[in-house]
Amino acid sequence: MAQQTSSASNDRVPRPDRGAAETPEHAGETIRPAVSTRALTRDYGGGTGVFGIDLVVPRGSVYGLVGPNGAGKTTLLSIVGGTRRADSGEVTFGVDRHRVAVSTDVPEFEPWLTASEVVELAGNLVDPRLPREKVKVALHRTGLSGYGDRKAGSLSRGMTLRLGFAAALVADPQLLILDEPTSALDPRGRSDVLDLVASLRDLTTVVFSSHILADVQRVCDHVGVVRAGRLLYQGPTAQLVDTHMRPSWLVRVRGGGTDLLRAFAAETWVARVSSLRPGLFRVEARSLEAGERHIAEVLSRSSARVVSVAPEESDLEAAFLSITGGPR
Repeated sequence: MAQQTSSASNDRVPRPDRGAAETPEHAGETIRPAVSTRALTRDYGGGTGVFGIDLVVPRGSVYGLVGPNGAGKTTLLSIVGGTRRADSGEVTFGVDRHRVAVSTDVPEFEPWLTASEVVELAGNLVDPRLPREKVKVALHRTGLSGYGDRKAGSLSRGMTLRLGFAAALVADPQLLILDEPTSALDPRGRSDVLDLVASLRDLTTVVFSSHILADVQRVCDHVGVVRAGRLLYQGPTAQLVDTHMRPSWLVRVRGGGTDLLRAFAAETWVARVSSLRPGLFRVEARSLEAGERHIAEVLSRSSARVVSVAPEESDLEAAFLSITGGPR
């Protein structure tokens, strides 16, 4: 069973004698995690579960846990949130473990309770003397100000999700765990949820799982990549993109495209050149410096008429595919 410890209360259990996992951000430096895990394992058999996870969530971050469906994200967050047991490993909290809140992708409430009653009950579990004003604040923050008297059973899926957020936020958690909060929502609902997550950045630490990479890139400053139950990468979102993406340029030309393609392919600084469609090429360099230095030289020697040359913006999806070697 996983041990759960809290550095905030000095309730610690000795850790196994093994070095902390290094990530691009954390190597050689000390960080203050809101929560971390050591060698966390839950094996369901048949290759499913999570295996040896060393998670580090910095305090004050919005940490995105990304991976395909079935990668182990929900299992990992359920163990951290205390709703599921691990076979082995350790969970260590750097915040008050009683101020950790969890909101699932499909929260369930007693249908006869009003939205206000749901939030009030959730708050009273943490603080029996919780001021009622906090219930109003939580409903307002999640866009439910006009729904306090509505029965939970009458709310749409999107509104039920918001109610789950309100119940999680009412007692001012120091760590908020959101499991697939944008799944099955329409574009407007997804955008509203992402705006809400972004607004929490200065208020608490958020761990946010998703298989929708664009959502994670939009709101998360840190990211962990999970595949087949293993954590393949964790660190700043921008650093993931920079580390695992080659610098590339989009080149548009008129005429002479075949010769230009061959010219780029012959250059040692070019990692790959590909034709996206007639007159449009992607040139990937082995380094940013080499590309910036030599791409103009190749174009100047070409008979092709250059229409435009522009650096291609890297994104999280491309970096994810680079790490995992396959689609989401």
